[in-house]
Amino acid sequence: MPPAAPTTSAPAESTDLAPVVGGNLRRLRTRRGLSLERLAQISGVSRAMLGQIELGQSAPTINVLWKIARALEVTFSALISARTQSGALVLRSTESKLLTSKDRSFTSRALFPFDEPRRVEFYELKLSAGSVEDADAHPPGTSENLVVTAGTIEIDVAGDTHRLEAGDSILFEADTPHAYRNAGRTEAVMYLVMTYAEEIG
Repeated sequence: MPPAAPTTSAPAESTDLAPVVGGNLRRLRTRRGLSLERLAQISGVSRAMLGQIELGQSAPTINVLWKIARALEVTFSALISARTQSGALVLRSTESKLLTSKDRSFTSRALFPFDEPRRVEFYELKLSAGSVEDADAHPPGTSENLVVTAGTIEIDVAGDTHRLEAGDSILFEADTPHAYRNAGRTEAVMYLVMTYAEEIG
């Protein structure tokens, strides 16, 4: 996961996540009776940054969102979900909600509808050539099923390194720190299915 620093949810044409995340964070935090100060202590995210996020003034990096989700004991999607009407929902690529790392070498695009928190989440991931994305441990029982569709990726998990070429896939328990490394010379594209142990939040 990227360094814990604020960034915008680029590109400009993407739907802005800041107000959605801000509203969800405020609702989830108050529902648990947590002050900003207390949430800062248990999440490791500064009180100032949490305040900016709640006010919709800052869209956090993926790493910061994971820290907040873990502290609140909710799924990742609980923080980025925007309620929608029931029925079929087409997710246009031009309206995608993109989360980016601080240096923009890594992007994550949710490919599931933002209607409610869910146990299974589906993402498109892109990692620039030569870049590394470090991921914090996810909640116990979380698994990642990832397939590489372009480029070459090395995944470090549980002390082992696994090299995946286009077409290769991997399934692993993601409740320990892990990392994705683009070992090739071109951008790598991956699709990730993340499954939580149970519905939380």
